[in-house]
Order: sequence, then C-alpha cells, then structure tokens
Amino acid sequence: MIKAIIVDDEPLALDVMETYINQVPEMELVARCENAFKANEALKNNHVDVMFLDIQMPQLTGIEFLKTLSDPPEVIFTTAYPDYAVQGFELNAMDYLLKPISMERFMKCVNKISDRLSSKSNEIEFNPDDEDYFFVKADKKLVKVSYSEILYIEGLKDYVIIRKESGRVITLQTMKSLETKMPAKQFMRVHRSYIVNVQKINAIVGNMIEITEKGQTKHLPIGKNYRDALLTAIQNKRL
Repeated sequence: MIKAIIVDDEPLALDVMETYINQVPEMELVARCENAFKANEALKNNHVDVMFLDIQMPQLTGIEFLKTLSDPPEVIFTTAYPDYAVQGFELNAMDYLLKPISMERFMKCVNKISDRLSSKSNEIEFNPDDEDYFFVKADKKLVKVSYSEILYIEGLKDYVIIRKESGRVITLQTMKSLETKMPAKQFMRVHRSYIVNVQKINAIVGNMIEITEKGQTKHLPIGKNYRDALLTAIQNKRL
C-alpha cells in the first residue's frame, strides 16, 4: 500500500487529489494538509511514501518546506506554474504535475511511484563502515563493486550508472537511496544526477568537476544546491 499525503492551500485542489487517490486501490491517503506546518506534523506522526506538494503556498512555499526536511518521502510537486519545474527536479522531486491535473496524468504518476518504491524494495543493503565493497543487482546477477574503484555515479530516471575505472554497472536503484549508503567521507552528491568519489577529483573549474575517465578528462556539473557543501568540504581539507 502506497501511503500518501496532500499539501495544498486550496480546498478544491485538496478535494481533487483526494478523489484521485481514493480511486486507486493500492494508495491510501494518510493526511490532507492546508499548509507546510500541518504537513510537517503529518510526516512526524505517520509513515509516508509520497507527498503531493503544492509549490505556491503562503508563509512557507513547497520548495522552502522541502528544503527543511532531512529525510523527505518521495515528492510530487503540484502547481499551476510551469516555471518551477527545473527547480523542483533539482530538489530530486520524482514528478511535477501541472494544474489542472487530469486523471490520466495522475495515473502515469502513480505508476512511476509504484516502480520507484518497488525498486527500493529490491535494493541490496550494505554497511559502508564495515566493508570496502558492496553488491548490486545488475544483469540478473549480484555484482561486486569496490568503493575505491568508483569514479562517479550517474542517475538516469529510475536507474543509476556506477562508473568505475574498469567499466560501468547499471542497476535499478534511486540516487537518493544510494547516496545515503555511500561512505560520507569519500562520496558527495554534487548534482541531482551525480555522486562523485571525491578522491578522484582532479580539479574544479567554475561549476564543473574534472575527473579522468578512460584516460580522458570528464567534466561533471555542480548543481547550485550542492556547490556550497562541496566548497566547504574543500576548505576543510576533506578532499
């Protein structure tokens, strides 16, 4: 069962989303919230898989609220303004629903949620503090990956590509879940689509990271929401 909450300051929008959710057998509406503060309480008191979050709300916008959460559920932004799409995806939102939301578009979103949660249930658990390697499911087998040979990790929809010195491994997994399992002293999220092994960084030029891949210089973008943390790590000689 997919447990969901709706966060929107418009009663009609709440009604529409509640009607849609109630028509999907595998979904359960945990709470409907008129503002970010009520949503924060709902997240504290309930297990929530997905949050349908309006962007334009008084006092605290959806984007501002999401930035306050240390471990948010999957997020689907809902808004009447398409201009926020890029910023929403930079915050690792799963989807972006433009109002008025049709049932067809909502069901496409539900299928994406189901696939994402299903991929999470198939992930291999590992403890980076105990081992110098981990296993992932790829090509119908378990593949061993050593942390030391990873150059960077690239997100591609519901898959991640682990780029190694010896090649690549593609696995059905989310960037968010993989990020939480990587050794924090060695790996950093530098973009919504990239996690980098900081020991492999050759240089930082502007908003780009230089890494050597297969004998050639590879440039990785630095997202504006991750730049400060990266520069702080450099200043603290973490790299």
